[in-house]
Amino acid sequence: METIIKRSPGMGCIINEGLTTFRVWAPNAEKIFVTGTFNEWNDHDLELKHEENGYWAGTTDKAKQGDEYKYVIHNNGETFYRNDPYAFELTNSDGNSVIRDLNFDFGDDQYQLPSFNQLVIYELHVGTFNRKSADTVGTFEDVIEKLDYLKNLGINCIELLPVAEFPGGESWGYNPAHPFAIEQDYGGPNGLANLVKAAHHRGIGVIMDVVYNHFGPSDMDLWQFDGWSQNDKGGIYFYNDHRSSTPWGDTRPDYGREEVRQYLRDNALMWIEKYRCDGLRMDATSYIRFEGGGLGEDTAIEEGNQMMREINAEIQEKYPHIITIAEDLKGHDMVTDTIENGGIGYGSQWDMNFVHPVREVLTDTHDDSRDLEKIAGALQFVQSNDAFKRVIYTESHDEVANGKARVPEEVQPGDAESTYAKKRALLGIVLTLTAPGIPMLFQGQEFMEDSYFQDTVELNWEKLERHKGISRLVSDLIKLRTGEIEGYDGLRQQAIEIIHLNNDSKVLAYLRGEENSKVLIVINFSNTDYTEYNLSLEELSNWKLRLNTVAKEYDDDFSEMEVHDPEIHAENLEEANMGTFEIPGYSALIFTQG
Repeated sequence: METIIKRSPGMGCIINEGLTTFRVWAPNAEKIFVTGTFNEWNDHDLELKHEENGYWAGTTDKAKQGDEYKYVIHNNGETFYRNDPYAFELTNSDGNSVIRDLNFDFGDDQYQLPSFNQLVIYELHVGTFNRKSADTVGTFEDVIEKLDYLKNLGINCIELLPVAEFPGGESWGYNPAHPFAIEQDYGGPNGLANLVKAAHHRGIGVIMDVVYNHFGPSDMDLWQFDGWSQNDKGGIYFYNDHRSSTPWGDTRPDYGREEVRQYLRDNALMWIEKYRCDGLRMDATSYIRFEGGGLGEDTAIEEGNQMMREINAEIQEKYPHIITIAEDLKGHDMVTDTIENGGIGYGSQWDMNFVHPVREVLTDTHDDSRDLEKIAGALQFVQSNDAFKRVIYTESHDEVANGKARVPEEVQPGDAESTYAKKRALLGIVLTLTAPGIPMLFQGQEFMEDSYFQDTVELNWEKLERHKGISRLVSDLIKLRTGEIEGYDGLRQQAIEIIHLNNDSKVLAYLRGEENSKVLIVINFSNTDYTEYNLSLEELSNWKLRLNTVAKEYDDDFSEMEVHDPEIHAENLEEANMGTFEIPGYSALIFTQG
């Protein structure tokens, strides 16, 4: 087959004006051909021409959308059949690349993500979120079925665990074999585009979880892609020395190669430009920054920092409304500091300074040993001098697996539906939704899902019916936080003030907001009911009770104790104002100025 000289720019398979251009980076190849259904899998029919810097390209008028193909790479007497590193679709993870474009019709979609202080993120796993049976995995279409539910809950952004093509049909997704292709079992490229379109139609943003700290480790045609490697390592896409090592195999990308950084940059922009995703959550960025993930004395990988800066800088310049989130887990301001100030430039990062102390306090089996100083520290921690540069949560895919369970199960092992378990789990949700930061919930958290997360087990939606009152409570909290319910502006402001912390009574109180928009949150971390609890208040405000987490309207097992607006009075001009509160055990109370 004659190679047509006219070629389109770009990488991978590019369709343009009835012609198809194939371009691939393989600097050690001696010859490269393209074989596929369009030439009856002829290994020597379509030969690519060598370009500069290890790139090869060729164009044909025979290949069309939907055709399958592979590269045939010759090196040192060996022949390698490889899938296209830039393939947008594969038949399956160990199958063939598929020719296709990503020119989806998004109609008049003008959706933009709300500002960071209005976001409430809901993390979900496509394969289990609305899985219909044990014999099939969940799909993008199954997620679409639940979007109205999420909207009614108050959620304005979903975060998908990785959906890039991985081996098999069941996985968390953190083993990407083909970073540009969409998992076929989930519904492939069309399914993802439909989900984003449907979410935007309902005012819900979509954040994509991406993995750039390692690839695979299995079903990877990237491995020794063009036949070259050193030390029996991964070849051109990977480090070929000690830097290759990660907890997931010797598959760390070589950030020192400009072509590899470009590959990851192109992938990041694909989610935004082709699928209209509203943000990227980048997995385990500490393993991009450090050889050992920053554990103890560790060697920095400055090339990894460079790669992340390049991606963040370009996104910020072209798409300033897009959020990038690092799962770094080190609490380093450098991650979210601006590039101009020497930082890496992420918009926000997952905050271990919140989740770990909060879960520790909530799951402590003894009221007496519960340390509220840890809660205060979690509430007040700030990343890069901005409260909304951290994502806060008590449950995530990592925190409910790998030997850890859902909060209700950890509170009361074997009896996660006990009153104590429900009440204390709700305290964690209240802290998440009232603290400064971007709050995040994990799938099913709103109805007290208690099973640890597995990619083979569907979410138990039957619990929603059993805990519909608790789900309504969580919905109320979310809507206070997003502003859907008016009068709680303080929850979207930077300011927080701890006004009361008593490690004897286990009562904590804090104010959110400034001036006339303040919201008062009072939390009892003990099982003791307080009928006349005095709190010193700086101002004589007419505080009105707006929400009581242990009210009977939310759960029949909750408290019989009536809670009223506090009595506020000034003892004298020399002393602080005093409020007398009724505070049931394991309750959170929310007040606004009347």
